[in-house]
Amino acid sequence: MEYSNPKLILDSSTIEAGKIRWRSPSNIALVKYWGKYGQQQPRNPSISLTLSQAATDTTLSYGPKQADRDIDLEFYFAGESRPDFAQKVEKYFLSLLPVFPFLKQLHLRIDTDNSFPHSAGIASSASAMSALALILCGMEKRFFNTLSEESEFLQKASYLSRLGSGSACRSVYPHVAIWGDTASAPAASNDFAIPYADEVDPIFQSYHDDILIISRAEKSVSSRAGHQLMEDNLYAENRYQQARQRLTRLIDAMKEGDLETFGKITESEALTLHALMMTSNPPYLLMEPNSIAAIRKVQDFRADTGHPLYFTLDAGPNLHLLYPDNIAEPVKEFIRTELVPLCQDGLYIADRCGAGPEELEA
Repeated sequence: MEYSNPKLILDSSTIEAGKIRWRSPSNIALVKYWGKYGQQQPRNPSISLTLSQAATDTTLSYGPKQADRDIDLEFYFAGESRPDFAQKVEKYFLSLLPVFPFLKQLHLRIDTDNSFPHSAGIASSASAMSALALILCGMEKRFFNTLSEESEFLQKASYLSRLGSGSACRSVYPHVAIWGDTASAPAASNDFAIPYADEVDPIFQSYHDDILIISRAEKSVSSRAGHQLMEDNLYAENRYQQARQRLTRLIDAMKEGDLETFGKITESEALTLHALMMTSNPPYLLMEPNSIAAIRKVQDFRADTGHPLYFTLDAGPNLHLLYPDNIAEPVKEFIRTELVPLCQDGLYIADRCGAGPEELEA
């Protein structure tokens, strides 16, 4: 796929100040993407639930260029100047100049914040980079009257999100998304994610994902570093084959509304992800003692009640609790009484599958 377009140049004499604002959610992978090659291409396909409350709210303000450099950028996170984040975004924008040459004609200011703790194992890069990609596509649409078809707009945003953070490409779609070539979803691609909510049982459109914040601390090993460590992992190739097989089985379970199979695969994937970390060189561990304690309590609750409450983990210590809406009342009571004491400062995020990103008034 090729999105380079040298024609996307502004008339410098007519540049006026403006703003674009998008709120984009995080997502939680059910079959995990862990290991990549080339330009953010996945070693195996993945499927995810798009969240609702765990999101990044980003405003990009633009106007005539002020500084004599390729990308004239200021970056503020939670109201504070962050030169470290600015450097990363500047590098990303530089890589996109063939796609959006107008970026070098503008002064850019980014103001962004998350509704959840940064770098604590919720996919902050997914929500942040998808919000940025949506803003960039919004700028193209505003300046050049392109991308008028929603499917075209979202596909390009997904493609650009992927270049910033692989998992971000899934966040541009509501409820359920697939990323990566797989025979189970012929439209799926390594270049961008595809929406998949219409292909699965409607129960997943209202599925809950309550996130236990076991630790708010920044991860000791970043996801980027974790992906790189997969290159020398003894179990990598078997893992990629396993993920492809599990994806096929999980898609079938989600189409049938088979919550037991859905949950068993989801939990196995979570534990496999952390096993891959522990078998990396050097090995590392992101789960905390309270992560293990919460897992055991979830398993005991399921055994005692028969309720289809299952867990997954992202690349961090915080548990995502997955369950259908019809058991919300007993599950939330269980969370409040048994699991909240295991959370740092008693913090958990009551989330669920969401309708995807939205453009907000700037």
